[in-house]
Amino acid sequence: MPWDPYTDESASEPEEIAAPEPRPRRSVDEEVLEHVSGLRRYALLLVGDPYDADDLVQECLVRVIAQARSWRHVRDLRAYLFTTLHNVFVDGHRRRHKHRGDVPIETVIADLLAPPRQQDWVELRDLVAALQVLPKEQREVVLLVGLEGLSYLEAANVLGVPVGTVMSRLSRGREALRRLTTHGSTARLRVVK
Repeated sequence: MPWDPYTDESASEPEEIAAPEPRPRRSVDEEVLEHVSGLRRYALLLVGDPYDADDLVQECLVRVIAQARSWRHVRDLRAYLFTTLHNVFVDGHRRRHKHRGDVPIETVIADLLAPPRQQDWVELRDLVAALQVLPKEQREVVLLVGLEGLSYLEAANVLGVPVGTVMSRLSRGREALRRLTTHGSTARLRVVK
């Protein structure tokens, strides 16, 4: 005859088996944050650039958050996040290929109409070389007044010299620069009658 705890008075009561305590429910934010590093790794493998990968993950999270109100219960949040990330990548890839041939005409015209820059670079190189040849006192004044835009009085205070000295050094420095950058071929005007 089987043992019946209700009829056997000498029997001790069976021990109660404790049910496992339910884990505290984490918020969706915490669950999403748990997967961000995995999303970033996957995005990095998709696009190859860390900055583009961060942008891709951010766009994924924006989509997920935007759809949060219309969520039905998502059983596997990780799979949902990775699917969303992949869809964002595919959408962006399609968008790039769709617009790849489109070039704004303003950009093309601006590039075609841009004057050549070689002359500017040559002039800048010559100016830097000429500044190196100037005596230190003249170079300081030319740079303070001409490049930094200081007044004669401010340049005099910086250098600790009288204003007249600044004016004199500046005049001699500018003339020397003019000679050095035009290679001694200062244009002379003649009066035509």
